[in-house]
Amino acid sequence: MADQTARAVGHDWRDRVLTDPDMILEDRDLMRALIAANERQMGKNIVDLRGIAMERLEARLDRLEDTHRSVIAAAYENLAGTNQIHRCVLKLLEAENLPGLLDLLPGELADIVRVDRVRLVLESAEPGEVPHLVISPVREGFVETYITQGRDVPVRQVTLRQCAPASEKVFGGDSDWVRSEALLKLDLGDGRLPGMLAFGSEDPHQFRANQGTELLTFFTAAFERVVRRCLG
Repeated sequence: MADQTARAVGHDWRDRVLTDPDMILEDRDLMRALIAANERQMGKNIVDLRGIAMERLEARLDRLEDTHRSVIAAAYENLAGTNQIHRCVLKLLEAENLPGLLDLLPGELADIVRVDRVRLVLESAEPGEVPHLVISPVREGFVETYITQGRDVPVRQVTLRQCAPASEKVFGGDSDWVRSEALLKLDLGDGRLPGMLAFGSEDPHQFRANQGTELLTFFTAAFERVVRRCLG
């Protein structure tokens, strides 16, 4: 009885394979097992070029699949970043005046961007104390020197980098634990000294020099316009 059952199962599988051979061809593990069985029958002195070619094709397919997954992941990450910046800009447009904008920076804006600290750095000929904790007053020329770190290089609008620690003039007492920063250079209009919006993170990998800056460049342009409107 058992032999009859086994033969019936065998015939069933044979009929299914003959009817739909793609069922085997699309199963990589099954094809690999069949090729290995064929190699054992041929003996050790015969080189199966088809098997070698198939192994190489499988390796290329694996690399293509990895690349495909990486491209999809990057696309989703870029879409998420775009949505994030759009939310930030919409939130900026809600600020009716400068105090409202300053209150927005360390709260809702920092939450959307997912950073630990936000500081608005403003240059002044005679910097003094300011009533709002989010503002960091600095002397004239500080922004350019801080962004370039004193080197003779072009000043980029957006600079992403790791730091250990960050400047106390920018982040105050929080500078000891800030490990990466995004520096957005601000043009506040004719007759005004430049400023800088600084994002600080405890994560040293959140902002790195090899990251793209297109979205933050767009955010910087939007932020500049909102600040100019608030300043009048």
